[in-house]
Amino acid sequence: MPEAATLAARAPARPPGPGRTPLLVYAVAAVSALGGLLFGYDTGIISGALLHLRDDLDLSSREQETVVSVILLGAMVGALISGRTAVRHGRRKVVATVAVIFGIGAVAAALAPDVTTLIAARFVLGLAVGGASNMVPVYIAELAPAAVRGRLMVLFQLMVAIGQLIAYLCGWALSGSGGWRVMFALAVIPAVALAVGMAFLPESPRWLIEQHRHDDAERTLRRLRPAGADITAEITEITTVTAGTATGNGGWRQLRQRWLRPALLIAVGIAAFSQLTGINAIVYYAPTILDDAGFGNSVALLTGIGIGAMLVVAGVVGAIAVDKAGRRRTMLWFLPGSALAMAVLALAFTADSGSTAQRWTVIISLFAYILFNGVGMQAVLWLIGPEILPLSVRGPATSLATLSVWGFDLLIAMTALTAINTVGRSGTFLFYALMNVACIVFVVAKVPETKGRSLESIERALRGPGPFRKALDEE
Repeated sequence: MPEAATLAARAPARPPGPGRTPLLVYAVAAVSALGGLLFGYDTGIISGALLHLRDDLDLSSREQETVVSVILLGAMVGALISGRTAVRHGRRKVVATVAVIFGIGAVAAALAPDVTTLIAARFVLGLAVGGASNMVPVYIAELAPAAVRGRLMVLFQLMVAIGQLIAYLCGWALSGSGGWRVMFALAVIPAVALAVGMAFLPESPRWLIEQHRHDDAERTLRRLRPAGADITAEITEITTVTAGTATGNGGWRQLRQRWLRPALLIAVGIAAFSQLTGINAIVYYAPTILDDAGFGNSVALLTGIGIGAMLVVAGVVGAIAVDKAGRRRTMLWFLPGSALAMAVLALAFTADSGSTAQRWTVIISLFAYILFNGVGMQAVLWLIGPEILPLSVRGPATSLATLSVWGFDLLIAMTALTAINTVGRSGTFLFYALMNVACIVFVVAKVPETKGRSLESIERALRGPGPFRKALDEE
């Protein structure tokens, strides 16, 4: 990370060639996306830790769900706080603060002497997870040029996937009683790297313009745009849109405005479906589900590593697809595969339990589901909201969308094992398959294409008199 920080500091001294994106833009995305790695690691590490944590502390299914889900409750609170704080103090300061909270929570979890302290520590980690998931995508979106914004924002989701893969690997390597303490402590390393790296990065030029700091915004944009770019025109566009929408102070009451409803519906809808389609039921509980189904502890952990690897592959494919094919088309191409794979998984658990064919069907359908859902839904999740939500309310609006992610994630985490115990694995996974189908219908009906559009052109289309999708197509 010192290299990235040095790169960020030196970028202005090495102007890019005509049309080339400055290295500072990539440094911004790489450093801030460490928040995604921490997000993925801290939410994913419980999967491997739980196998031994539940034995060490003799936890019931409900207690296991509480240990898993308290981080999500913290994330809901963190999402609410971070949006409003970013309006007042800026995006960069919020991300830097999140890094500090990640470090504090990791140390507290590693040293926790009892379950109560561990739950409190994971709540603190949740505050950081909520802040990172809410503000890092916004920070990247507001600094990146439109031509590369999609892939840079999907870097956040890719880092989440990498964090989850590292968590699975650590869960396998450190398996055994007491190993979960080291698993939690390792998160301190990227937390320190994020905190140090953010000290060298610029503030969002859009936030600076909102604060009437036009000279600072201009200097920042000159560092972030290719040589020869029309900085004056971009500042004028941002200023015009900001002036046209500045009817308040970016508070929650502004979200009641009628013209905002299409964007809020899309952002919250995608947030809800990102969880209702079942991804985190698999990420959190796959080793536990497979172990309880007779696959054995070692096979369950190795399958978890495979799931983490598929999440990384999905992140890479998604990063390419959202800028090449577009956001909407990526969802419509891959979500049908996600629905089919989850349906096959449901059917596999109705087959002869313990047979070789059944076990391979379960594992292959799990991997296929992770790949298709990872590309079709998770790659777009943290991209679509910051793109379509207007600057004047981006803080509270993204907080609402992120709150929805964590609220539905909490619902899944608190009910997954209970649902399996009540209606069985097949019934639970069939419900998730149907939610994938419902998500496809929602995308077809409501979600526009934002590929290659400036944030200001998207906002103008939203404020137009006609339907949002149609207006954006005509922009």
